[in-house]
Parts: sequence; structure tokens; C-alpha cells
Amino acid sequence: MAAIIGESPKLALYSYWQSSCSWRVRFALNLKGISYEYKAVNLSKGEQFTPEFEKLNPLHFVPVLDDGDVVVSDSYAILLYLEEKYPQIALLPADPQLKALNLQVASIVTSSIQPLHMLSNLKYLVQKVGPQESLLFAQTNVEKGFNALEKLLKDINGKYASGDEVYMADVFMAPQIAVAMQRFKIDMIN
Repeated sequence: MAAIIGESPKLALYSYWQSSCSWRVRFALNLKGISYEYKAVNLSKGEQFTPEFEKLNPLHFVPVLDDGDVVVSDSYAILLYLEEKYPQIALLPADPQLKALNLQVASIVTSSIQPLHMLSNLKYLVQKVGPQESLLFAQTNVEKGFNALEKLLKDINGKYASGDEVYMADVFMAPQIAVAMQRFKIDMIN
């Protein structure tokens, strides 16, 4: 993990390697060059339900960032916290219009795409309506969210989501694209 010169690691990130929410925080920490201690929470083994983890996040979700006397859960809140406390290598552009665009992309991912394919939600749907309907539900909602993002970003020129610099929109979209392609077999190229 990258470290800021002269800084000793003090942050701890409670994370699960397959979690897209955790991935976006790891991505942001590395973009900003912030060193951190990785604390694995194996969701498939139920480690998020331990009493120790519940003290960090009563919702039992990863990621959780521990910055000494500040503990922040939820990737969106974590990234906004990191942006305020560690402003080097900004995740949000200075231009108000581009900043709003990045925040809107992050919001679409966190509220209209990612929650609708969470393992806990899909397991519930499998029990209620079966595995095929659960998969179709996830695919439909992931595609709907990405169709909205495509329309939102259609007029942007540059290598990345909102121009020629990597910003918060990219941090939120990259893990979701990987999940869409790998887990749900959605064609993201056509």
C-alpha cells in the first residue's frame, strides 16, 4: 500500500476482498497515497456478526474505516471523510459542475445499483422467489443503473468518467463494472 512520505500507518480498514464497497475505499486510499492496515472481515464466514465488529458497525456491513478516535462506516461517508481530512490528490474536482456530476454518479451507484445486488438481499430473494428471479432482479437493476450513468456521462470527453483525471465517479464505477461483468455476466462493452 502506498504511504505518504513521513506518515506512519494509523488508519485501519475493515474490508472484504469481494465487496465492491470495500474495493472503492481501497481504491481511494491508494489513489490518495494513504497507508492503512488491512483488517479482513470474511463475510462468507459471518465475521461481520461478531460482537467486536458490531461495535464498529451495528449494520454488520463493510467497509469500516478506523482513524483512531473516528470510526466511519459506509463507503460514501468514508470517501467524503477522506476527502476532508486528507485533501491531497482530490477525489472531487474543484469545478462545481464536475463536482456535482461526480457526487451524482457516486449516489447512483450507492443507492440505485449496489444495494440491489447485495448478497444478503439476493439470498432473501432466492428464498422468496427462487434463484432465477433473484438473478434477473439483480441483472435488471444493474443494467438500469448503468443505462442511467451512460446517459448522464454521454457528453463527457476524456479518458475517465468525468474528464482526464480520476475522480470519485471512477472510484465508484470501477468496482460496479467488474461486478456487473463477472458476477452478473452483463455485457458492458455494447
